[in-house]
Amino acid sequence: MTLPLRLLPACLALAAAVPSAARAAVRLPAILSDQMVLQAGQPVAIWGWASPEEAVTVTFLGQSQATRAGAGGRWAVTLSPLPAGEGGTLVVRGENRIEIKEVLVGEVWLGSGQSNMAMTVARSRDYAAEQAAARLPRVRMFKEESPSAETPQAEPRGRWVVCAPETVGAFSATLYFFGRELHRELGVPVGLINSSVGGTPIEAWIAAEAQRAVPELRAALDKPAEPAPAKAAKSAKSAQTADAAKAAKAKAAAQRKADVGGLFNGKIAPLIPYTFRGALWYQGEANTLPGKPALYEAQLRLLVQDWRQRWGREFPFAWVQLPNFGGPGRDWPAVREAMLRTLALPQTGMAITIDVGEEKDIHPRNKQDVGRRLSLWALGTVYGRKVPATSGPLPAGHEFRGREVALRFRHTDGGLVARGGPLTGFQVAGEDRQWRPATARIDGDRVIVSSPDVPRPAAARYAWENFPACNLYNGAGLPASPFRTDDWR
Repeated sequence: MTLPLRLLPACLALAAAVPSAARAAVRLPAILSDQMVLQAGQPVAIWGWASPEEAVTVTFLGQSQATRAGAGGRWAVTLSPLPAGEGGTLVVRGENRIEIKEVLVGEVWLGSGQSNMAMTVARSRDYAAEQAAARLPRVRMFKEESPSAETPQAEPRGRWVVCAPETVGAFSATLYFFGRELHRELGVPVGLINSSVGGTPIEAWIAAEAQRAVPELRAALDKPAEPAPAKAAKSAKSAQTADAAKAAKAKAAAQRKADVGGLFNGKIAPLIPYTFRGALWYQGEANTLPGKPALYEAQLRLLVQDWRQRWGREFPFAWVQLPNFGGPGRDWPAVREAMLRTLALPQTGMAITIDVGEEKDIHPRNKQDVGRRLSLWALGTVYGRKVPATSGPLPAGHEFRGREVALRFRHTDGGLVARGGPLTGFQVAGEDRQWRPATARIDGDRVIVSSPDVPRPAAARYAWENFPACNLYNGAGLPASPFRTDDWR
């Protein structure tokens, strides 16, 4: 029987997803390889491919788990929770034998996002000193190197690299400085998985079918593609220019597909079901462009919920709130607000970085404070360690009192502080919605704001600019999040 042409792409995609089904040799995904770090204290997934019905046994640290490959060739076992420590060699036996050497057991975190997650230690502040101090053999990183894809892929690309002065320069800086703090405080091995791509929107990292299940996101996805420019259409008089226009249109269509779920398919799906403690997200810059910020809260919520569902558990998840940046034509406050509001999801956290950005560089070099603030959240909330604070001040309600607005805060550890001078960064507005600079004073866990130009305030906001001048901190030295009390558009 001849295969219908319309079914050929689907069959090819299926074959790519199970490339080992026709092979006799047991084979493992790249992330299960020498020098990997396995998650301590949780059931650990080990999987791979072999001949259909082939018997496979996995042995590690005195455990032995056996199974048979399914009809498609895939097999999987689950190791019982492992104690944190040095580890050893993991052995997989089928018709052949595989030894995975120098395996450690410790804390594993997945990091994803765009360029500020991808930004390397070599590009961060004080690189020479950081490089010299980076002989940390129990800290390791796996960089996922797959491209975007139109369908979910089964196999990741990459390898585990041991942290050393010769290798640390290529590590994700945010992940490295986060992982280094965990390693120091917990005294256990740390594995970091870096799956990030510069310049990418959040919609590329969420499965397309998940986005289409949300009405407001489906409406955005179903917008028709932009028509070809009129100038290009008029110039397409010859077959050559017509072909060029057709190729350009096809390229634009392919890019559109890649922008919706493509990076989830290529760089997240292949990592499932690798076991890790939690995930970190540093992205949002691409979604400050016109027309995008209004959807970001729904998108970030969906990304967290969908990834958790696909891994089958509600793992801890934190993100970096966008720092201060002076780029024109973008709405940074709206994306920061979306990140703040998404903290309503359980087991989530946020590193506030409104004070570590650079006005003219979208890639601030101070990734040390970014990693440290993420680690404070993880150490305090995920690991139950005593830390100075797990977050900077967050808004906790407000009340209007005549000419004043009383703003309440939580995470005021050590008390609210105006750093470097009088409190600044606050504005108030009346029913006319005209914003005026406000004077502000600290009163316990509250800030009282007012303006002589606004006799009856209806709203207040803080640090509501791309590159704000603001200085509210808690006693632990962590900055307050930008916020507003209104919902005015």
